[in-house]
Amino acid sequence: MTTQRIYLDHAATTPLRPEARRAMEHGFAQWANPSSPHSEGRKARALLEDARERLKAALHWDGKVIFTGGASEAAALAFDNANVVHDIATAVEHDAILRGDDVDWTIPVRPDGTADMQLLATRSEPLAEMEGYSENRTLVAVQHINSETGNRQHIGFAAELVHDNGGLLLVDCAQSAGKFAVPQMADMAIISAHKFGGPIGVGALLVRDYAMLHPGGGQERGYRRGTENLPGILGMVAALEACDEPYVAPDVLAPLDGFAEAVRAAGGVWLSDRLADPTPYIHAVAMPGISGSAQLMRFDMAGIAVSQGSACSSGTMKRSHVLTAMGLDGDLADRMIRVSFGWTTTRAEIERFCEVWLDMARTGQRA
Repeated sequence: MTTQRIYLDHAATTPLRPEARRAMEHGFAQWANPSSPHSEGRKARALLEDARERLKAALHWDGKVIFTGGASEAAALAFDNANVVHDIATAVEHDAILRGDDVDWTIPVRPDGTADMQLLATRSEPLAEMEGYSENRTLVAVQHINSETGNRQHIGFAAELVHDNGGLLLVDCAQSAGKFAVPQMADMAIISAHKFGGPIGVGALLVRDYAMLHPGGGQERGYRRGTENLPGILGMVAALEACDEPYVAPDVLAPLDGFAEAVRAAGGVWLSDRLADPTPYIHAVAMPGISGSAQLMRFDMAGIAVSQGSACSSGTMKRSHVLTAMGLDGDLADRMIRVSFGWTTTRAEIERFCEVWLDMARTGQRA
């Protein structure tokens, strides 16, 4: 039993960086409504616009930035305000996108997690049946890095196909911003501050051109309703600027190579083996003979916080729609847990997790 709790659920939340905390304190001290005409409001507006330019510089984004209350609001803004007729998303998108009634059709994925974007190029039957598809723009949402598997989509290929078909590409970069470069070929991109050590409740929608959206509010150049969260925005930008390259040092992650071999030897499944483009900071692993929910409870008792599927939907006890879309059988999907690593993760924490997992697997096989 560890004396200090270990958090290996960084894909769901990451501790606030000290740089972000200091920036937020400055924002609270300087707080005023950035839309107010008085001197305090003008000072707040100057801080806001400086933060906007700093964020664009940190992400190498030469388009526009609309600050939001997080990734979900950014997604809703894109779907509700994009100047398009139809909306399409891959079958492994976040629930915030798929649970709405905006998506007309979902792009299936292959067993390796790759979205079958070629269907856009071949004008498959579902697309051809969409009234006005060939004459009007379509918004296509593609998640850069999946929050449950860590698989990375080929955004360059997706952009080529979407643009060839006259569409707009929305890339969900909630799990990749701060860790990997934001795809510059995207027409719109979503980021979320707390995924890279910024405060919760703040994010942004990056837009290549405001003309891609119709206005919908009084703030953020008329594209958002609600006063800007200046302290949160300053914290987000400071956290983004503090992100290192690489996001987590290779030495910290080194124990995972041996652990993956041990998982295979124990009869488990290291899902990254099956993925087209696995990334190092999110992994899914299935234990033989023990359900994911039982594993979560045992890990919790051992002082280790992990997750099963997306944290935003894990409380529903429903089978992961991501793993189902990839074609995993129900038993395997139900035995899968997710571990993810962030800027505070240590090598000792990963080694402890590996030790507990293997001990739990051996105990389960003897039972």
